[in-house]
Amino acid sequence: MKEIDHHSAAAQGSKQRFAGYRDPLAWAILLASLGGSAWAEQDAATTAQTPADAQSGPVLKAVTVTATRREESLQKIPVAVSVVDGEQLERDNRNNVSSIVQQVPTLNFRTSASNKDTTLFIRGVGTISTSPGIEPTVATVIDGVVFGRAGQSTLDLLDLERIEVLRGPQGTLFGKNASAGVLNVVTRAAPEEFRGYLDYSHFGNGNENRYRFGVGGRLTDTLKGSVSGLLGKYDGNVKNVKNGDDVNGYDRTGVRGRLEFEPNTDIKLTLIGDYARSDDDIPNGVVVSTRSAAFANALKPVSPSSHNQHIQSDYKSRTEDTSAGISGQLDWQLGNYTLTSITAWRRWLNHQYQDGDRLAALPLTASHDNGKVNYNQYTQEIRLASPKGEFLEYVLGVYYMHGHTGETYRRLSVNDGIANDGQANYSVTSNSFALFGENTFNFTDDFRGIVGLRWTRDGLGYKHRRVSTSPVAVTGIQPSTSSHGSVDEEDWSGRFGLQYDFTDNLMGYATYSRGYKGPAYNVFFNMQPRDTEHLKPETSDAYEIGLKTSALNNRLIANLAVFHTDYDNYQANFYDSVAGQVVTRLVNAGKVYTKGVELDTSLQLTPQLKLSGALAYTEARIDSFKCPAGAASNCNVNGKPLPFSPDWKTYVRADYSIPLDNGLDVELTTDYSWQDEVQFTLDQNPDTKQGAYGIWNASVALADYNRGWRVSFLGKNLNDKSYATAMAAGSNYIYRFVPRDDERYFGVQAHLDF
Repeated sequence: MKEIDHHSAAAQGSKQRFAGYRDPLAWAILLASLGGSAWAEQDAATTAQTPADAQSGPVLKAVTVTATRREESLQKIPVAVSVVDGEQLERDNRNNVSSIVQQVPTLNFRTSASNKDTTLFIRGVGTISTSPGIEPTVATVIDGVVFGRAGQSTLDLLDLERIEVLRGPQGTLFGKNASAGVLNVVTRAAPEEFRGYLDYSHFGNGNENRYRFGVGGRLTDTLKGSVSGLLGKYDGNVKNVKNGDDVNGYDRTGVRGRLEFEPNTDIKLTLIGDYARSDDDIPNGVVVSTRSAAFANALKPVSPSSHNQHIQSDYKSRTEDTSAGISGQLDWQLGNYTLTSITAWRRWLNHQYQDGDRLAALPLTASHDNGKVNYNQYTQEIRLASPKGEFLEYVLGVYYMHGHTGETYRRLSVNDGIANDGQANYSVTSNSFALFGENTFNFTDDFRGIVGLRWTRDGLGYKHRRVSTSPVAVTGIQPSTSSHGSVDEEDWSGRFGLQYDFTDNLMGYATYSRGYKGPAYNVFFNMQPRDTEHLKPETSDAYEIGLKTSALNNRLIANLAVFHTDYDNYQANFYDSVAGQVVTRLVNAGKVYTKGVELDTSLQLTPQLKLSGALAYTEARIDSFKCPAGAASNCNVNGKPLPFSPDWKTYVRADYSIPLDNGLDVELTTDYSWQDEVQFTLDQNPDTKQGAYGIWNASVALADYNRGWRVSFLGKNLNDKSYATAMAAGSNYIYRFVPRDDERYFGVQAHLDF
């Protein structure tokens, strides 16, 4: 029988056991002293093969990151960073941003029927909104290009080198929409010599098939390039009993090309182009419970339950999504200085169809939505990096972004056989200009000071017009209206700190950071006069102390971070009732805070065995909530948890290889992730909680790296846990979103290098 964790006794028992941890900092320091090592190192770790290393034993290879806008060792920078290796993600069948949240305990993700409404959270903080008039709190940066809308970054990634998760405010170097953190994605450089690869995988429970391929190499003495592509199709693991179709799947294609031109040793020009298209049929929620006998009867033969994987729908919820872009990066060595210019254009088209009533009730009742998004952004960044090793090391820069969103949203509402139609056309234009710089003062070889500042000026404007066939409000549709508005704001963000090398293998730092996220408008289909005022900018004050250490001749690495961040004018969605439907209303929610401890660990125990783990305790709470006028939800939420933020979350992993005499290798991998109870809604609805649960994965592979092939067998969710990645309330029911690994499944993967 499937083991269910939603509101289960086992889940509550786990929570009670962890409730005894009264001092998470003490536990984290104890674990560090026992010998963890930076899990961020683990995925990219390799066993050294040089004679010197052979005498001292296997070591972990140092990881280089760009978290400070220049390449530096992860263990040397005063920033809390988790690094996930791209090749390991591909081997684990983790193909996009949302799939890495199990491996990075401080990272969480809100899924939805449309990727337009998805959100990333770091340290418990993220922005939940469907409005194009607000920015994400967690910035997504791919190859130096900041993505203006959160939904742009949810498609599959190609030629991934690594993902850096920068935890805490990063507004000084990465911009105003990085007040909770940054997801910094780095793709692979073109290879020096001609090479290529083919990769195929097949997984059960939904007939998932994926193909990846790529080729690249040097074209001339000064030019090299690469091109890669993917094809993926998954039928899904949810059944629509209305027509027998499988849903909750996808059909995706993508291509990525890269050219690197180096006319001399001082100049490098990198051109990157990418195109991705996806057709996802994620249902608009799967009903798990209802208090309405009429609704339960209309839902039959579907039976609501915490592990329900069936819907009854007459309108297929799906999203057609296209993301494309071109960027050019110039790196010019001016003596010992480096001048970098990144120019980019991106376009994002999103077309969503949603069954708002989640029933097959035509012709008597229905609520069907059809929305289109057309987003374009242009960005320009110029940076100057000083030489390393001087008393003053700095990065100075200027940044500009222009973004424009045009949306059309249409809703058909049928009640008692009477149809009403509403359509809204709205647009948002944003312009942001910034000057920034961060300086490191090398007072001695061991002692450094950090000073960084960023000045940002934002301009934001919107236009909105809705036309309805009804002169009065009907279910789901407000009467006709139009409005427009604009706002200009400017503010400072920055970082100040001290860094000290206690020994060659132990570094500590203490920093204060001020985050800033610009003004916002709540622009959506049912926008009303009360929504025409702009939201104030969101600011944050963050304090962090960190230790980074290595031991046992670099076989063991441990990183520890302790943090506390206060947010003012927190921009959040709060549940409200508009025209008889539950909606999320964007407000300045008041003051919230997040504090906690993070420990990343990794150990190269033997040449064949690597152990790794990560632990995060995050207390993300509402400090002082500002209840919006006319709110239809509970406002007594002070002291309650922020959505999508479990208190405890952990990840452990073991990788073991067995070399055979005939040149073959057997590779065994297992990992387990566990998270505490999580509340999914700001109004603290007791029915939108997911109980604590854990997921166990494992794989076995046979490889011949001399001949360039690898075949693996993977098992996902081996303990067969059913859980929700998000939950929300309808008018008289609760629904969840079903993850890919909602039940146990298996697959095979074959990879060939040539």
